[in-house]
Amino acid sequence: MSGSSGEFTAKAKWEAVKDSCGGYDVTLHLTYNGNVPKNMGLTLRAEVLGPGKPDWMIPGAFYKENRFEKNLRRYPRYDYRGGDPEQMVSDYWSFRSDRAALPVVFAWNDALCGALCTEEMSELGLTGLGFRGNADGTAVWLNFPYREEPVTFVGEPVPAPADLTSARFEPGQQVTLRYRVYTAAGDPHAYDPFVRRMYRLHAETYPLRPWMDLDEAAQLTAHGLFTWHYRPEHRILYETAAFDRELNNNVKGQGDRPHMHVGWVSGAPYAHALLQYGRRQGIAEYTSAGIDVLSKIAEGLSPSGIFWASWIEGRGWNAGWNPKPDWLQARTAAEATLFMVRALDFERGQGAAHPDWEAAALSNLNFAASCQRSDGNFGSYYHAETGEVEEWDGAGGMLWIAALLEGAALFGETQFADAAVRAGSYYEKFIRDEYIYGAPEDVHLTPTSEDAYNAVAAYVLLYEYDRQPKWLELASSAADWMMTFRWTYNLCFPRHTLLAQYDFRSRGADQASTSNQHLHNYGLFCVPEMLRLWKHTGDRYYLDRTRDHIACFLQFIAREDGDFNAYKGMVTERYYNTNCFQPKGMMLTLSHSWCIGLILYASQEAAEYAAELGLSELIEG
Repeated sequence: MSGSSGEFTAKAKWEAVKDSCGGYDVTLHLTYNGNVPKNMGLTLRAEVLGPGKPDWMIPGAFYKENRFEKNLRRYPRYDYRGGDPEQMVSDYWSFRSDRAALPVVFAWNDALCGALCTEEMSELGLTGLGFRGNADGTAVWLNFPYREEPVTFVGEPVPAPADLTSARFEPGQQVTLRYRVYTAAGDPHAYDPFVRRMYRLHAETYPLRPWMDLDEAAQLTAHGLFTWHYRPEHRILYETAAFDRELNNNVKGQGDRPHMHVGWVSGAPYAHALLQYGRRQGIAEYTSAGIDVLSKIAEGLSPSGIFWASWIEGRGWNAGWNPKPDWLQARTAAEATLFMVRALDFERGQGAAHPDWEAAALSNLNFAASCQRSDGNFGSYYHAETGEVEEWDGAGGMLWIAALLEGAALFGETQFADAAVRAGSYYEKFIRDEYIYGAPEDVHLTPTSEDAYNAVAAYVLLYEYDRQPKWLELASSAADWMMTFRWTYNLCFPRHTLLAQYDFRSRGADQASTSNQHLHNYGLFCVPEMLRLWKHTGDRYYLDRTRDHIACFLQFIAREDGDFNAYKGMVTERYYNTNCFQPKGMMLTLSHSWCIGLILYASQEAAEYAAELGLSELIEG
């Protein structure tokens, strides 16, 4: 295809994709014919034809409307009717490509799915993605260089102004741009073949570079969790520990957060991992610390019979970071219960009994089974005093499925398994709709990568319980959606930033959520279930992408005091991939117990698959 105007001559080569994915790979050659230099931006736009109001996906960054009107947290929202951009509501959006785990914008209507894709960087700089849908029609586009409009989301409830960049064109300048066009039927899962194709292509271009193997990672993170986060005087795992210990001393220790959630950002999962490592390695102080923390959590039952969400120095047990101070969130309690059950099962194998843990786990499991609605919904938020379900919306209760199934096996209580199966049928709709939301306490009813992790764990365990093919299909679908949050490529960080200087490879990292736009390692939570999903399906894609996630976070574990300005065994929560919260290429200078603990957990769980994962072959000196 070719054409010209007063300012440009254009030639485009469209090559049909030969594999089952379909679509076209496009190479566009542009020549600027102007007589004087000019600053311009180029937009490649496609109309999406067909009836119906559109849905959207920019992987990791935008899903469907992206935010409900009733959502308590403010971040970009799509509204077909328009809206107020100052409230971050609009019928059109343009974003930087580095917000996306894969730089592609998908649109669906009643007739089809259509998408445009490019790379993060082009000859004109950082690229962009955008869409519009209203009564006048539906369109998607690519921007060279990027534009962020109608406003810019920087992680705060008040947006920054639009960010409209341009490139300098000189007379006679030639530019080559590359992009991809994809169309499919209107199935909500139609994104998956294209994401898989782009992953295959990017895997050939963007190498991994773990710093260490699983054994060294486990050794370092066990040291870090015990040394920097365990506080025997409170019997808790501090949620954060400051990299800068001198500053921490100067501010009376407040660089360290003297809080502990029972699950999620601290608590039972990581105490369990430390306990396991201590037992297996014969390190008594690690074993004692893990037992100490789990025993503390077992004491923290609310009047309703489930765990309090968190413990805070000077305040004691409380409800956590929920919309209301007397609400408890389902996912936090379910995760704590799941890992209390796992710790009990492990300790039974060691010949150790913990009656207080058993009583606490049974109290939580009985609560979940008793509050379940007839359709299988566990609810998302509970009143701490009465146990009444305060909010039914969302999939925050989905992880009770895993806790109940493992609890049924441990305690021989078939009613727990029956409740889990009923719940599997209820929460199926979130997976079928490709919109799972409500897992974390701090982003009310928001689609997050953590929702995907919970779904994978729940439905793999359901399949292993009764071998119904439907559960395996749903586990696979949830895993595919999870991969839309997972980076397929290595970001181009600004040259002088820490992540650039350490050559951090982002392939395999996950976006936390559409609201919390930074890279994190919480996908390590479901490493064992993902590896078993690979075994159950024979689909190597799940093995490869799980390997990528592990390999990514075998980077930036402090190997010694002073490594990236941290102390031995510390791990950060946030790697900044775009202009959200902090500049691209920075990282948060706090060590988080959950980030350390998940590496410790996953390193032990993945050890039996070490040969298949092939991580040792990727390590550079």
